[in-house]
Amino acid sequence: MILVTGATGKVGSEAVRLLSRRGLPVRALVRNREKAEALATAGAEIAEGDFEVPDTVDAALTGITSVILVSPAVPKQELYVVDSAVRSGVGHVVKITSKASADSPIARRRGQAEIEAGLVASGLSYTLLRANAYMQNVLTLAPAIVRASGFGSSAGTGRVGMIDARDVAAVAAEIAAAPALHNGKTYWLTGPELISYTDIAAALSELLGRPITYHERTFEQDKEAMIRAGVPAPTAEMNAQAFSLIAEGDAAWLSRDVPALLHRPARPFEQFAADYATTFS
Repeated sequence: MILVTGATGKVGSEAVRLLSRRGLPVRALVRNREKAEALATAGAEIAEGDFEVPDTVDAALTGITSVILVSPAVPKQELYVVDSAVRSGVGHVVKITSKASADSPIARRRGQAEIEAGLVASGLSYTLLRANAYMQNVLTLAPAIVRASGFGSSAGTGRVGMIDARDVAAVAAEIAAAPALHNGKTYWLTGPELISYTDIAAALSELLGRPITYHERTFEQDKEAMIRAGVPAPTAEMNAQAFSLIAEGDAAWLSRDVPALLHRPARPFEQFAADYATTFS
């Protein structure tokens, strides 16, 4: 049986759906069973638990052969999952991560680096999936696009190898289902092309049939805008840092790993936008 943590999130929920479609036994670890009805309908076994409650993690890992590890990159939490996986005899862990670095200015990336190091040191068979920025993050801009036909960011003119989270989930499901060939490997997951936020505005303009404008912001302006929108201050600061790094070229990288692993092209932004058109309109 395969365990998916963070199973109600954008990557986890899609991974559960894809594994269930294959007819594979899958267990979804969720904090709130009431939010997991769609996963249960898809055929998943639901395990209610919390990373902060070790006994629930241990119970969820009972009888598990592979884990797709998705969480908010809190080292204490994920490293407990790793330790529990060792004790439970789990065969393989697929770790969803990012451009992690122990010396990154972004706390989230430093946390990912610590988790990666702990997983490698654990002796477990593992695969790291380092994803570029998710297209689904653009959905957070939808209220501004609907209200004002525009949005802002401190990403400047930087370009991103942006990837659809559904493709990350598809790669994770593919590996978790047959992990033998992927032990110890790191894959870099991107979309098919580099795009800027100006390109995103142009694609949305074409899709929606009206001009959508992109406004460049400073780091402080971006952080304050997110805080006003209800994002917690520490998260807003990290997000604004990430966008500012995009302006410096930090996310301008592409990989062929998605088509190599899935035997199909990665989804372009235009397809993602069309699939979520009602959200933007």
